[in-house]
Amino acid sequence: MKRLFALLLLTAACARKPANVSATTTIAEAPPLPADVAAVSATATPAATTTSTTTAETSVAEATGDTIVATGEFIAPTRSELAVKMPGRVARMFVEEGSRVAKGQPVLELETDYLCINLQRANADVARAKAAAADAARDLDRKKELIAKDSIPRATFDRSQSNYDQAAAAVQAAEAQAALLRQQVSDATLRSPINGVVAEKRTDVGQRLGESSVALVIVQTSPLKLRFRVPERYVAQIHKGDDVKARVDPYPNAVFEGRVSTVGGVIDPATRSLAVETEFANRDGKLKPGLFARVEMAVR
Repeated sequence: MKRLFALLLLTAACARKPANVSATTTIAEAPPLPADVAAVSATATPAATTTSTTTAETSVAEATGDTIVATGEFIAPTRSELAVKMPGRVARMFVEEGSRVAKGQPVLELETDYLCINLQRANADVARAKAAAADAARDLDRKKELIAKDSIPRATFDRSQSNYDQAAAAVQAAEAQAALLRQQVSDATLRSPINGVVAEKRTDVGQRLGESSVALVIVQTSPLKLRFRVPERYVAQIHKGDDVKARVDPYPNAVFEGRVSTVGGVIDPATRSLAVETEFANRDGKLKPGLFARVEMAVR
């Protein structure tokens, strides 16, 4: 019986040993991946590296090739804030926001009723002063004849001369007052100083404007300027007058042509780049200030 029990223990120990060896082998060696999964796993990291390298090379090629590709923004060369020269109430508005205006075109008019009345009175004062001056001139001419014959005292001639001088001065004063009122009537009409577009309308009919109050903002749209930056290594290859091409999102199939108008004289130490300013005629008005543009320029 004891011999049989010992034989059973030996058999159980031998059975457990292969089981342990098998378990250890299973943990050390993972089962193989399917073919499609293994292919993806093997190529994932190299593909990412290749894409990154290609993107970097494209960027360098655009920056260092024969054509400079940059981005910029169209800006108005002139922005004019129109302000009235004297206080007054708005009588008429001739434009709205977005209206195209020409240089010298009326855009706003203040009330001028009282100014016109004062001008009429000033004109009457001028006429009265001229009549008094003419009478003083005739009197002086008579006194000159009499003084030449010693027919009147010198004091009488001097009074005539003084009256004539005062009358002439009164004419000048009346004419100056009339000219001032005419200027005020003219200033009551606000005119555009440039060819452009009304960007802002800050007043309307019936509103009272104080002295130097801004009523309208007009921006120049023809020509337009486009500014962008290029790497410093192109400083010697960019010249005033060089051709530039630009594209904008609103007109994806259109290419707008301009010329370099200004090459910056200072390198930005932070970006090691140079500012370039170009000019586009924009006669058709398609381009607007603030538009984002993609620029292409051949370098020599």
